[in-house]
Amino acid sequence: MIVFELSCAEGHRFEGWFGSSDDFAGQKTRGLVTCPRCGSTEIAKAPMAPAVGAKSNQRPAAGETKKKPMSGGKIPPEVRKAMEALAKAQAKALESSRWVGDGFAEESRAMHYGEKDLEAIHGKATLKEAKELLDEGISLAPLPFPVAEPDEIN
Repeated sequence: MIVFELSCAEGHRFEGWFGSSDDFAGQKTRGLVTCPRCGSTEIAKAPMAPAVGAKSNQRPAAGETKKKPMSGGKIPPEVRKAMEALAKAQAKALESSRWVGDGFAEESRAMHYGEKDLEAIHGKATLKEAKELLDEGISLAPLPFPVAEPDEIN
């Protein structure tokens, strides 16, 4: 498989996965490649930088130190403090929120359309479900930190 960075005539950028460059060209010719945002079939490959990894047999030269990934470094104190405050705020909000699991989209719609009383809920929704809820005018927001399902908590 090969991943191409694509863009439509409206300037929307997105990725496309294809078996080969010829596969992309064939699908484009048949009008099968469309922009997920606007539906345009005027698609072109966008410029992109290739991801080329270092050879496994390459070692740092004598006296050179190997760079550590950003995630291996220490988190600056102000960032840690902000993350802790955000985690506390999320925990406080979830205290008065009901877990609805995979039924999040269904529950949200029922409250939005007046079939159920309004209340704070949290649960799971696919990206497609979340987009559909937003298209219907239903407010939602992703939680900044993962939440363990009640069944999974010891």
